[in-house]
Amino acid sequence: MNQQAQEGIAQFLTALGIDIESDEMNKTPSRVAALYESLFSGVGQSTEAVWGDLFTSESKGLVAITGINYYSICEHHLMPFFGTVDIIYQPHEGRVAGISKFGDVISVLAHRPQLQERLTMQLAQAIEQDLGAEGVLVRMRGTHMCMLLKGEFPQGTVVQTLECRGVLGEAGPLREEALAMLGGTIDAQTTQLSME
Repeated sequence: MNQQAQEGIAQFLTALGIDIESDEMNKTPSRVAALYESLFSGVGQSTEAVWGDLFTSESKGLVAITGINYYSICEHHLMPFFGTVDIIYQPHEGRVAGISKFGDVISVLAHRPQLQERLTMQLAQAIEQDLGAEGVLVRMRGTHMCMLLKGEFPQGTVVQTLECRGVLGEAGPLREEALAMLGGTIDAQTTQLSME
């Protein structure tokens, strides 16, 4: 365990007037340091090696993986945000990755101090660059504990982010097909997903 992190947590709690010598709190600094070490395990990791072996499929159509759960930590308040990710991509010459690898790549990117907007962009970028995909659409929905605990928004508030690249970043039939797979359409002028 990172001793410096443990000592820092102890100092932080003490500065807030919390008695870390009590029976209930004396192991808290080490527990918190170990937890955050795990939550930030994606720092410095590349996504490229996570994909493993790639495969060639005879299919020429879009590939969609929807409803993937993710958990991350907001870099502004170090509070959790979590939700689901929907991915649609157009493989290059049928080159695809194993379905489980998408969850692994999301985990690497989410296990670092993050912003939902950046996480959405980094995931789309990883699919586009690492897989050589011709087009990528990533939609991320997130519940942010910082804004809920502070009382700024009511329970149930969800933040949605959308990143479209390559052939799915251009208005046209392929992009409309991808959006239909998500159950909606897109206004090309505003790039706002509208569910009908």
